[in-house]
Amino acid sequence: MPTTPTTQAEVLTIEEAAAILRISRNAAYAAARQWRHTGGKTGLPCIEIGRTLRVPRHQLDQLLGHHPHHQPD
Repeated sequence: MPTTPTTQAEVLTIEEAAAILRISRNAAYAAARQWRHTGGKTGLPCIEIGRTLRVPRHQLDQLLGHHPHHQPD
């Protein structure tokens, strides 16, 4: 089973994102397919590089409600 990455990589594998979200690999791939089929309206944010899918860290953080660069007024 893949482990959660210890460094703040700019992009994650689907397996790494699944570990962070505590969902199965299959559920993560299904959510990534949903993201691609809905034009980014729902699902797991991902980008395709060749035949490989990657999850941008900043989009996963936004999905989880983390806003590291947001400063309250």
